Amino acid sequence: MNLNMSINDNFSSYIDEKTGVAIFVDSFDNKEFEVRIGSTSDSVSMGAITASSDEELNRKVLELFEKYQGEK
Repeated sequence: MNLNMSINDNFSSYIDEKTGVAIFVDSFDNKEFEVRIGSTSDSVSMGAITASSDEELNRKVLELFEKYQGEK
């Protein structure tokens, strides 16, 4: 999966084309980001992450996605 979220975004969502799994990321302060993963109608919180760069944010979101995939 290729993410292109910026720390300046307050909300972003992605759907993995291979699995159909949806990722939702939102932030009020653009430092701490809440990540939910699942389907468009039923997602679970994977926790909050902090990031100071786009690269760090996308890497951490992908790590949570991989963790979610491993739990299934």
